[in-house]
Amino acid sequence: MIRALYDWMFKLAGSKHADKALAFISFIESSFFPIPPDVMLIPMVLADRARWWKLALICTIASVLGAVLGYAIGALAYDWLGQPILEFYGKKDAFEKLSETYNSEWGLLSVFAGAVTFLPYKLFTIFSGVTGLNFALFIAISILGRGLRFFVVAFLLFKFGETIQTFIEKWLGLLFVLGLVLLIGGFVLIKFLL
Repeated sequence: MIRALYDWMFKLAGSKHADKALAFISFIESSFFPIPPDVMLIPMVLADRARWWKLALICTIASVLGAVLGYAIGALAYDWLGQPILEFYGKKDAFEKLSETYNSEWGLLSVFAGAVTFLPYKLFTIFSGVTGLNFALFIAISILGRGLRFFVVAFLLFKFGETIQTFIEKWLGLLFVLGLVLLIGGFVLIKFLL
């Protein structure tokens, strides 16, 4: 099944709609979709390595625009959904203390970590909106983090494409399981930190 998905993504990478699909996946992943755009970026770069920088740029721009949506979800949904839940459980004061710490001490670092790793970036974009993290700094860190992640991945695929492609095809099942463990581990880590 994983191999069929990989082959399908590789074929999609060569289609005339691949860039739009990559942009769409990158956009929704930053705000609510669980699957990272790397699933499309990797086969697309391997299919046409000369376009590595353009594909990384598409991912970066679309992902940062999606981060704005995630921020808006957090900023707009907190008043009518989040706050009543916190009040019901008597956790409003604790949340406000966490918000202050997030905004003053580790919010930007958290956004950067979510942007460059396989931690669930969408949680940081939404939480940044909830807490009112400085929007300009949020955007700047998102551009830096997402750009770093996608450009490094795409460049490595460009530079070592055939070797990496052989490695991916040989170890695809194990890489999928490892990616899934990292994704679930990221959600668990966020749950304990927040």
